[in-house]
Amino acid sequence: MSTIRVGSAPDSWGVWFPEDPQQTPYTRFLDEVAQSGYEWIELGPYGYLPTDPEQLLAELGERGLKLSAGTVFEHLHQDNSWDAVWTQIEDVARLTAAVGGKHVVVIPEMWRDPATGAVLEPRELTDDQWRAKTTGMNELGKAMFEKYGVRAQYHPHADSHVDTEEHIYRFLENTDPEFVNLCLDTGHVSYCGGDNLAIIAKHPERIGYLHLKQVNVEVRAKVEADDLPFGEAVRLGAMTEPPLGIPEMPPLLNAVAELGTDIFAIVEQDMYPCAVDAPLPIAQRTRKYLGSCGIPAVRFS
Repeated sequence: MSTIRVGSAPDSWGVWFPEDPQQTPYTRFLDEVAQSGYEWIELGPYGYLPTDPEQLLAELGERGLKLSAGTVFEHLHQDNSWDAVWTQIEDVARLTAAVGGKHVVVIPEMWRDPATGAVLEPRELTDDQWRAKTTGMNELGKAMFEKYGVRAQYHPHADSHVDTEEHIYRFLENTDPEFVNLCLDTGHVSYCGGDNLAIIAKHPERIGYLHLKQVNVEVRAKVEADDLPFGEAVRLGAMTEPPLGIPEMPPLLNAVAELGTDIFAIVEQDMYPCAVDAPLPIAQRTRKYLGSCGIPAVRFS
């Protein structure tokens, strides 16, 4: 059986940007995530938490917290993108490794603006762009591991070019499992009409990391009918606290437990923007629910 180490992330406190007046201060986030009973967190947007390793370690240590991963976006399908992507990756990988994290979650940039819905580029990649993205990710994963000892976990995302189950399979089948694996975000997969259990069954060896979230089925239906951008969907409550949405958590956690590998499962409930008092009770209820699912592999430390 696996050990599924459950934590939380700034995203569950409505944090999408390094700085934003609508977001809770990082000190309150750290206080409240610890108060919720979690020990593991992610960096969130680079610059939201302190970027000085000694300061960040001190802030985490005061609250009994540890870091599982950093997060960064990529646009490797675009021409001459390597230097810009690597610069961001290197900042995040360096800080992650310095404070003990072993993973960097890499997310494809979206093809339309999440706030305005403005279309920034075509929805579908050409074959050459697919080749550039997957080849680039192989090189990126190898470089970050060899230089910083952190593993690339690729996170399919709504309104990006790696979103649907079909696109996830294409990405996995054209990347190197030695250096690139999958951050299975259960909410984004369901939001895009995919089957989380089918992905686990088809590529069990590629499941390297989890983001746990659920989708409100009524909001998802509206998104599909009206072709709403992701940011608007989030404001409508597309991502909901479990067990109020899909996918069902107990069978999913059980399938992961049966993989026989230790894995992080970070709760990520997209809530931007949100009232400052909203995240803490949701986090407390979510932790209690996940602990009640009857999966012995689930741990909170």
